[in-house]
Amino acid sequence: MKRAVVLGGTGAIGWAVTRRLTVEGWEVTVTGHDPGRVPTGFPTSSASFLASDRHDRLALATVLVGGADLLVDCVCYTAEDAAALIPLLADVTSAVMISSKAVYVDDQGRHSNSESPPLFARPIAEDQPTLRPNGAAYNSRDGYGPNKVAAEETLLGCGHPVTVLRASKVHGACSRQPREWHFVKRVLDRRPAVLLARGGRGADHPSAALNLAALIQTVAEQPGRRVLNAADPDCPDGRRIAQVIAARLGHRWQEVALDDRAPEGLGWHPWDRFPPVVLDTGAARRLGYIPCGDYATTVADEIDWLVSRAAGEDPDRSFAALVYEYGPAPDDYAAEDSYLSALRV
Repeated sequence: MKRAVVLGGTGAIGWAVTRRLTVEGWEVTVTGHDPGRVPTGFPTSSASFLASDRHDRLALATVLVGGADLLVDCVCYTAEDAAALIPLLADVTSAVMISSKAVYVDDQGRHSNSESPPLFARPIAEDQPTLRPNGAAYNSRDGYGPNKVAAEETLLGCGHPVTVLRASKVHGACSRQPREWHFVKRVLDRRPAVLLARGGRGADHPSAALNLAALIQTVAEQPGRRVLNAADPDCPDGRRIAQVIAARLGHRWQEVALDDRAPEGLGWHPWDRFPPVVLDTGAARRLGYIPCGDYATTVADEIDWLVSRAAGEDPDRSFAALVYEYGPAPDDYAAEDSYLSALRV
């Protein structure tokens, strides 16, 4: 039986990888620092959870005693994080680091977290210029991308077979950033209309955890040193995402396409990037990767999870705070209703 270790694997990507690999006959060890975040379904006959701090070198070495056929690191943020892995990779057949499209810069040096959004003239390929390490903290807007680049370079230069996956807006069950809640909450509240800034044309390439898991299995079977973009086969705009979520939940609403005359902030959604930000995933496909499905197919996993969480008495109170970031603020509905009332006059 092949063995996989998923570091920081209690989120969407780790859960999707675990489900896929166990079905394929792998033994999977998932680590995390908080047992309370273990998804429903653990443990199983071939998947186990180990409470372990990814950033404790001794604990990290203990997890990888005996090696692994596959190592997936979901929480590698800095060069120091990457360096801690290197002495352990001699006993790992294939390693995967989850990175981000936040490393890319446009011709003006703008990136996903800059004050002014980047403008890319074409789908972003892996050879697009990236940020440079700058010494800023990884958990800051200015430091997240540069630290990811430093971690990538450290691992890619170590001589071991490491695949860096640059994901975009990840979606899936157990997501730590459930952006789809923005529209799911409106459906659950039976909103009669959905307002869409810029006519809903903004788009920011989604990455299904289920598709990431399929790509991870592909690279596990073909170890090597490489960088691959990891995103869904399609890039739906905000209007299409709203339609997919409403259809999944059997809801019909009026679509209100806003233009530049609408009040600032009205109709915002988490994918509101224009021109759209699209990743070129050709390199992954040439490796033999076959996605599980398009956005509409794969997002059902997260939508159903969000609805089940919203319907129950969830002991994890952090969920409420987490989804608030992507759901309507207390005054959003009032602003929407006011705008809609003015339209009817």
